[in-house]
Amino acid sequence: MFQWITENLASILVGLILLAAVLAAVCKIIRDRKSGRGSCGCGCSSCAMNGKCHMKSSDSTP
Repeated sequence: MFQWITENLASILVGLILLAAVLAAVCKIIRDRKSGRGSCGCGCSSCAMNGKCHMKSSDSTP
């Protein structure tokens, strides 16, 4: 087992780095969603879907 780990250490490290990057991206997306920020990064006033993707707290439908 230890020999297999040492032979594949580079692949294991690259896999762990990629996994960490994906987890960081998912956590950032979740944090942004909870704080009410959209994913597009532009202003909603010029968006064609203005008022459709973000619900107001008093509305029950988008």
